[in-house]
Amino acid sequence: MPKTKTSIYIDRELWWEFKKKASEEKKEVSELLEEIIREELLEDFLIAIDSMIGKSSELYFKPLKIKGSISKLVREMRDARADSISRQ
Repeated sequence: MPKTKTSIYIDRELWWEFKKKASEEKKEVSELLEEIIREELLEDFLIAIDSMIGKSSELYFKPLKIKGSISKLVREMRDARADSISRQ
């Protein structure tokens, strides 16, 4: 996916804490920021879907307890699926 360089203004202390978190997770700052943006957009999408479905319909699922980010879990699941498809 093509990348876009951008500039933002952010609280200096907050930025250093964010960089520290990325380092602790052994990720590039841009990678972690992209994950957070994706998760936020997904949450907005799910809220929109919920408002379209209305109160009469509900989605049932078993919540997962994971450590780390959702993006990493989804990538691992996609990779596992791709591996199983390529073996067929």
